[in-house]
Amino acid sequence: MSTAATTAAALATDGATALTLDAPIRRWSAPPPETKPRRRTIPGATTEPRPVRACSGEDLGRHVEPPALRLTRRGRMLVTALSVLVFGSAIVVLGLRITGVLQPGPDFTHTVPVQVAPGQSLWSIAKDTNPGQDPAIVVEKIANLNNLGTPADVIPGQTLQIPIAR
Repeated sequence: MSTAATTAAALATDGATALTLDAPIRRWSAPPPETKPRRRTIPGATTEPRPVRACSGEDLGRHVEPPALRLTRRGRMLVTALSVLVFGSAIVVLGLRITGVLQPGPDFTHTVPVQVAPGQSLWSIAKDTNPGQDPAIVVEKIANLNNLGTPADVIPGQTLQIPIAR
């Protein structure tokens, strides 16, 4: 006996008005799940994508222009950083040049012959002949002009060509 019939029978025995339930009790149920349409299988077919063939415009009788060069955000940042680096270093070099820190070496105009005395070094000769110049630069120039391997290759009595700066 169903629950509805049991309830109706219980009410009828109490002497109260009888209540009859003709319709069956339905329980709530979830809607049926949605189903995808079935795919038809084709014999011999694969699920792998087919390769795409490239086609140039010349194959179709048309000329296709190549796409314009695209500059991404990263590329713009790189171009900006490189230009700042180049211009910044140019400003630094010009600033050092103007302030005199980066001066060109002395301008040697002519040479004079000097005989090396006993006890003299290239350093002392450079200081005596070019008092306003850096002796290291003058010693290097003397060694180059006279084909000396090292400044110690000087022999007393030797005649050297000494450059004179303005």
